[in-house]
Amino acid sequence: GIGAETARQFAKLGTNLILIARRQERLEKLKQEILSHYPDLDVVIKVVDLSKSSNVFALYESLKKYHITTLINNAGFGDFGLIEETNTEKALKMTDLNCKASLILIKEFIKRFNKENSEKKILAVASAAAFCPAPYMAEYYATKAYLFRLVLGYRQELIDQKSKVKISILCPGPVKTNFEEVANVKFQIKSLSAEKVVKYTIKKQKKNKTVIVPGAMIKCGHFLSKFANEKFACKVLDKVAKNPNN
Repeated sequence: GIGAETARQFAKLGTNLILIARRQERLEKLKQEILSHYPDLDVVIKVVDLSKSSNVFALYESLKKYHITTLINNAGFGDFGLIEETNTEKALKMTDLNCKASLILIKEFIKRFNKENSEKKILAVASAAAFCPAPYMAEYYATKAYLFRLVLGYRQELIDQKSKVKISILCPGPVKTNFEEVANVKFQIKSLSAEKVVKYTIKKQKKNKTVIVPGAMIKCGHFLSKFANEKFACKVLDKVAKNPNN
């Protein structure tokens, strides 16, 4: 979804890529697709399960030999259902991926980029879920709220240090990806295309926009979330998603 489209859009800009995911066949397919259009690019793939912290640290060490100018932290998944029916182990794995892996990569790359003392960018991919709590996806919404607050805190610290590192966070609403299938959920609002979301994100990232919110409806929701009572927000979001099998 967003990760693959981001790779395509950066390839179009002439950027060499390191693609990271846990499914080798999908990485190989994306690599070949990119090279078929841009044969002069260097495209490296790394197969890693980022839900295990030891793998994330090992990945970071393996990336030290590459000249990296931009980190896109995109990995994550969600889950939908009743508290009694959703799997606690899956929720813990979600937390490890959405929170722990993000923390490790973003923090370690900030330290590396600061030492290199040159213009570098970091983009964390969160969700509009970061703006308020919701029933039936409470764990997922909480992980994205964690990432949102983490990035905003890091941003201020970078400003205080007069760092050359610029950090942004992408908070889209529903996007046409396989997220709904993995999370066992169907959103009741229109999804944006991954291509539209990524093009908008790159445009805003070039302007060093911190919080990137694609789509007029989600922008409005973000604005209203600053004033809405959280109890009321939960009731509203109760109607936004449902189990596709019901």
